[in-house]
Amino acid sequence: MSTVASSTSAELFDVRRTDTPTPAADREAALVSPKFGTVFTDHMARISYLHGTGWHDRRVEKYGPLLLDPATAVLHYAQEIFEGLKAYRHEDGSVWTFRPEANAARFARSARRLALPELSEADFLGAIEALVAADLDWVPAGGEKSLYLRPFMYASESFLGVRPSLEAEFLVIASPVGPYFAGGVKPVSIWVAEDYHRAGAGGTGAAKCGGNYAASLLPQQQAYDKGFEQVCFLDASTNTFVEELGGMNVFTVRADGSVVTPALSGSILEGVTRSSILRLLADAGHEVREAELPLAQLRADIASGAVREVFACGTAAVITPIGRLGGADFDLTVADGGAGDVTSRVREQLTDIQYGRGADPHGWMHRLA
Repeated sequence: MSTVASSTSAELFDVRRTDTPTPAADREAALVSPKFGTVFTDHMARISYLHGTGWHDRRVEKYGPLLLDPATAVLHYAQEIFEGLKAYRHEDGSVWTFRPEANAARFARSARRLALPELSEADFLGAIEALVAADLDWVPAGGEKSLYLRPFMYASESFLGVRPSLEAEFLVIASPVGPYFAGGVKPVSIWVAEDYHRAGAGGTGAAKCGGNYAASLLPQQQAYDKGFEQVCFLDASTNTFVEELGGMNVFTVRADGSVVTPALSGSILEGVTRSSILRLLADAGHEVREAELPLAQLRADIASGAVREVFACGTAAVITPIGRLGGADFDLTVADGGAGDVTSRVREQLTDIQYGRGADPHGWMHRLA
């Protein structure tokens, strides 16, 4: 059964509406074909933190620039984290989000790893509920449109010293989006980076922090330069096991229908979409394994046909088939280079749950409005 939002936490937020709302005609034009992360709603949710006081001043306020002192800690020591989830408008006009409790839990784990103050699930959900209520007209309808929600936290103390910040700001901003890849759902090409790593043992790979993504940008650019659309990283210890893409988890589907995804190692982000897919595939009768995935074995299995499908997943892109895998000394097409049956079916099932077109047997959907 899907869950309905409690209004209690959202009611703690003081709503300070903008004095310059976007004209309705301009808003509707922005919702026709929204590009990912380029247009933002009128408001943002915000909570401030002070050591000794805790989280306070819960509010929804006008979206706008942040005023940062040049000595603000985040600018010097990268002490920040973020999350990503979406609000979906269903056919009856109601608005829902997908497994936000899982995002709240991961946000708390990320905060702990980055020595930031942990935020309660109630505040995390309350901020989202309050913001969506304020900007409800910004939630698009139709196709694979949604309102992308970006909660984030940063160290806001003005202090040049290497220690955890005594002040922090938590915000949620929102952006109407269409499909993550402009061309819609189609197989992407992946370059395997063997000279760079996203994260290492004991590092911040399991946290959702900006530094992990910054580390992926140079190899991502090199992948583009080689004619590939995304980059895949290997483990930092042995440089032999497939871990994840710059912003997505990886799955392989074998010819016998079994599915393998890299096991969580401490340097792989525990994706909410990833765990949901594991459950849906198991429900459908697939043998599902979380295990080490040697690149050499994957190459051999793609070449022999033992692996028939490879796909990537994440909140932004949902599920994206991988049609080509290349590296310094190989260039392989996965099966016929198209989207496989298992990939297509689980993607359809997941998006049907999210958009209210299908049953929600695990109660993953959370009503916002």
